Amino acid sequence: MQVLHTALLVTDLERARQFYEQGLGLTPTQRSLSFPGVWYQVGQQQIHLIQADQVPTAHHPLWGRRPHLALGIPQWQELLDRLLALGYEIQHSHSGRPAFFVQDPDGNVIECSRIQP
Repeated sequence: MQVLHTALLVTDLERARQFYEQGLGLTPTQRSLSFPGVWYQVGQQQIHLIQADQVPTAHHPLWGRRPHLALGIPQWQELLDRLLALGYEIQHSHSGRPAFFVQDPDGNVIECSRIQP
């Protein structure tokens, strides 16, 4: 099963937290990843609020600074091998964690992170 991870850029992280926690009733989850922002778990989905001026920048001119869709993938290596075999350009995460980025045909960035099955 893949896990959907949605990253949302916000201009005021504290105001956004109030909305998600007080308004929607979500509880922040503890994350061991060293990424800025606040994380929420909603069933099998993750929501990651990121202060817009703290978005990590990829090290490739095609990727730039933009929101992206992230998927947690149990069969991470198999997916990576398949995309490479199909000729897709891959950018590995510069954080040292098992993740890579690939663009869909419209240029949207998809982050694929390994999760334990």
